[in-house]
Amino acid sequence: MKKIIAISVFSTQIVFAQNISQKLDTATKNLMNSPLAVSSNISLYVADENGQLIYEYNGNKGLSTASTQKIFTAAAALETLGKNYTYQTTASYSGTISSGNLNGNLFISSNGDPTLGSWRYEGFKPENFKQKFLEALKKTGITKISGDLIIDDSYFDHQTIPGGWPWDDLGNYYGAGIWGINWRENQFDINISGTDFKSFSYPLEGVQWLNDLKASGNSDQSLIFTAPHSDVALINGNLPSGKITTVSGAVPNPPLQLGVEAIKWLKESNIEISGKVVTNSQLEIEGKSPFNISKNKVILHYESPTLDKIVYWFLRKSVNLYGEALIKTLGKEKKQNSSFKSGVAYLKEFWTSKGINSNMINFADGSGLSPQNYVSAKAEVQALLYAKKQPWFSSYYEGFPTQDNGMKMKSGTMRDTKSYAGYHTAKDGKKYVYSAIINNYQGSGSTELQKILSVLK
Repeated sequence: MKKIIAISVFSTQIVFAQNISQKLDTATKNLMNSPLAVSSNISLYVADENGQLIYEYNGNKGLSTASTQKIFTAAAALETLGKNYTYQTTASYSGTISSGNLNGNLFISSNGDPTLGSWRYEGFKPENFKQKFLEALKKTGITKISGDLIIDDSYFDHQTIPGGWPWDDLGNYYGAGIWGINWRENQFDINISGTDFKSFSYPLEGVQWLNDLKASGNSDQSLIFTAPHSDVALINGNLPSGKITTVSGAVPNPPLQLGVEAIKWLKESNIEISGKVVTNSQLEIEGKSPFNISKNKVILHYESPTLDKIVYWFLRKSVNLYGEALIKTLGKEKKQNSSFKSGVAYLKEFWTSKGINSNMINFADGSGLSPQNYVSAKAEVQALLYAKKQPWFSSYYEGFPTQDNGMKMKSGTMRDTKSYAGYHTAKDGKKYVYSAIINNYQGSGSTELQKILSVLK
């Protein structure tokens, strides 16, 4: 009798799985047979919580992912670095102090903390770093500095933007590069009325503007173009007339920006400084040797929020800067090389070691902004299933946003690309892990993919 009951339950499970599979197949084929999908590619893979396949459509096909790429970077970082990993920023000085006078230089150095001066974390905002920096100086008794303020941005290599990022993205806030020293997430805001600049969130140091804006339309259709180390920025496109629009851009030289603000802090605190702001990168550009801080006297150790909190915002708000910081950090920590190439190579090695076919994960960066990322839906599901079994999973899962259809999943959006990847528990208690990626769909990929995935609810 028990055997009959067991067989009956097993049969019911098979019928149920077939039913879900059939519904997914119908919804997917309806989309792909629609006129707007005539030149589209889709990769869809759905498994249960144990990794058993429920349904796939081109599950092995590698497509451009956009921000669902972040699920790979976040998981690898949590396992490799640990959820309690923190970035470090230090203040130090060279020379000697006599009667309050520092006969030497003041330094700020970091190992690439992407959260330095971020507004997202209580206790870690710009004013918090400023306060601790000035308190550390006060304890030394320094009231006058005869040298320069040196911003040591040498921890990473000089390439701040991954290869393959579109030029249209680089100057906008989501296309900010990663430096050895970052400040305010390397982002600035401009309040613009029509075509007229009204105010900046803070003065942007040493940048001159070319303005090709036109006042038309009802929404922000503008683009900012900045480049690393450049002192010229361009803005073009359309903005509505008759109202203030806030447009956010990428700072072209974050280390210099931090240095200029720090000089102002010193003056506000009646600490005289005779010299100027100098970055190690600028010294190299000028053909001079960068400073070596190994023998400096450290006056401040400043730690970032822990990695689990960084990963939360990385996934929840899709902060591209964090992804590239993690890629460079992984390269530096595991291969003693902070290049994007090195970090991406480690990321691929990490996931192939977990059983993912290397041909299904062609990474180009850590955030997904590069159209040169090609990943299959099956590979994304395999990564999600691996993460689910790890002790750090709760920190990972917490960052996944809830989308319009009520499902908790990471999304990716880029021109001609829409993707989703995540976890869902259906009303009947069935648990699913899934990924859906569509490229070159001429309608609302977001609407159509959510419609397919809602079958799992």
